[in-house]
Amino acid sequence: MAARRDAQEADVPAICKPCEARQGGLCSAFNARQLAELAKASSRHEILAGTELSDDGTYSNLLSGVVKLTRNLSNGRQQILGFHFAPDFLGRPFKAKKSIKAQALTNVTLCSFPGTVIDRMINETPELGRRLLKHALSELDDARDWMAALGRKTASEKVASFLLMVARNMDPAHHPQSSISFDLPLTRADIADFLGLTIETVSREFSRLRSDGAIRIANKRHISLASIARLEERCGD
Repeated sequence: MAARRDAQEADVPAICKPCEARQGGLCSAFNARQLAELAKASSRHEILAGTELSDDGTYSNLLSGVVKLTRNLSNGRQQILGFHFAPDFLGRPFKAKKSIKAQALTNVTLCSFPGTVIDRMINETPELGRRLLKHALSELDDARDWMAALGRKTASEKVASFLLMVARNMDPAHHPQSSISFDLPLTRADIADFLGLTIETVSREFSRLRSDGAIRIANKRHISLASIARLEERCGD
């Protein structure tokens, strides 16, 4: 059995072997032959922060960085709907009813491939369909959690919940009791927009969390948590 696994691993394209998307993302559903086919059709490229991702029918694995999803309202305002963190899959195999824009919050690295390739592989690979369904259900669960948070939580609980979400996605394997540090990918204005708060309220709640020892802040964007578990206590869940 081990020899068979080693032989299969040897057939995996070299560029795919260390890729995080292959371990925990969409590509974990593919065998070596399919990975080789996908690698031939794919291209890796970097997108600078602030750049809107093109809607050209391609799909991508997010290899590094953070992407925000937004929708423009009829009165010209923009609403942040959610975020993608590595190794998320970017793209929608089925046509969306309303246009959602994706923008790089930080410098991001993408591995992109034609949508037609994935559409065909969905029919050929049941595991890929299950993986996409699991991804969609996970996004639905996250959306429901944020519906509850935005509708019922206090400002303090909203900000704590937001920081917890970012921390968990920045380091998914992190132990809840250990300390963790990360750079916030959003400005205070973006956080306020997402949470339905004012910038002043967001800044006040950050200061309160810092005064209480739940977080440390350096250079406005660098956040350190004594532990994720300690921040969880402030989320009101």
